[in-house]
Amino acid sequence: MANSSETTTQHLEVAKKRKRRVPTEVSIFLVLVGIAVLFEILGWIVRGDSFLMNPQRLLIMILQVSIIGIIAIGVTQVIITGGIDLSSGSVLALTAMVTASLAQSSDYARAVFPALTDMPWMVPLLAGLLVGALAGVINGALISFAVIPPFIATLGMMVSARGVARAYTDGQPVSMLTDQFTWIGSGANPVIIFLAVAAFFHIALKYTRYGKYTYAIGANPQAARVSGINVRRHLVVVYAIAGLLAGLAGVVASARAGTGQAGMGIMYELDAIAAAVIGGTSLAGGVGRVTGTVIGALILGVMLSGFTFLGVDAYYQDIVKGAIIVIAVIVDQYRQRKRNKTA
Repeated sequence: MANSSETTTQHLEVAKKRKRRVPTEVSIFLVLVGIAVLFEILGWIVRGDSFLMNPQRLLIMILQVSIIGIIAIGVTQVIITGGIDLSSGSVLALTAMVTASLAQSSDYARAVFPALTDMPWMVPLLAGLLVGALAGVINGALISFAVIPPFIATLGMMVSARGVARAYTDGQPVSMLTDQFTWIGSGANPVIIFLAVAAFFHIALKYTRYGKYTYAIGANPQAARVSGINVRRHLVVVYAIAGLLAGLAGVVASARAGTGQAGMGIMYELDAIAAAVIGGTSLAGGVGRVTGTVIGALILGVMLSGFTFLGVDAYYQDIVKGAIIVIAVIVDQYRQRKRNKTA
């Protein structure tokens, strides 16, 4: 009886600790606030100017974050399943090229498809989403049915998609897009699209069967299989969604820039992974939230804008970014060990 009561007491103590535990998103948000305040202080010391009180700077920062953030939401879902996606930046470039080629104005004498100019904005948008989703389906099929490791499959797509983007117009940029299409990337529209995508997939992961299956596969693929989940099919869906969102990011990027270029999106896949990991998504799978990824993307945006504001060289910015990714992974490993102990 004594042993039984001791065990019950231990379980109650563990349950209390779990209830008292601060949500991961709160901790990450406090980090975001701390970094912003640090840059504000350094701004007055180094530049004699405010970092946070410049609306133009904040707007540019949020617009930069939006495109990375859209990709990061798809990458987050892939990482939750225990996978990785290295192809999103290249898929963005490919979709930007295809989208731009279908959004050109008839006033341009060197249009890629002269018979397909002045198209309604929905046509290039849907074409971009389709190209992105197709790339994601190929990734998912290679991983699920050809049993190729996610790192290798998406690395192959990263190289191939970039090559196709360059070959699409022999390396030439696609310009002179219609005003109707470029409206998608104008003003605060990229931010609105980013927040809408974030809200949609936050709900999908938290409240739907899709989300439950995604977390279950990441936590234990074998147990998910035994419980009746079609793991292969679901992984294809998850990678297709990641590709779709990379395609959407390509549409927004080309609309915002008013052009499609094969060099777009270089290193975006690493920024997206960094945003997810900084936001608390575990590389071990089974753990992660869209809200954390949004905050992680904002942290990257604040850092980039802050370093530029202080005049820090781009090379040093990359060094710091790499160090933060490593620190985020170390913190994730610590959380994993702590979680295993309390389980």
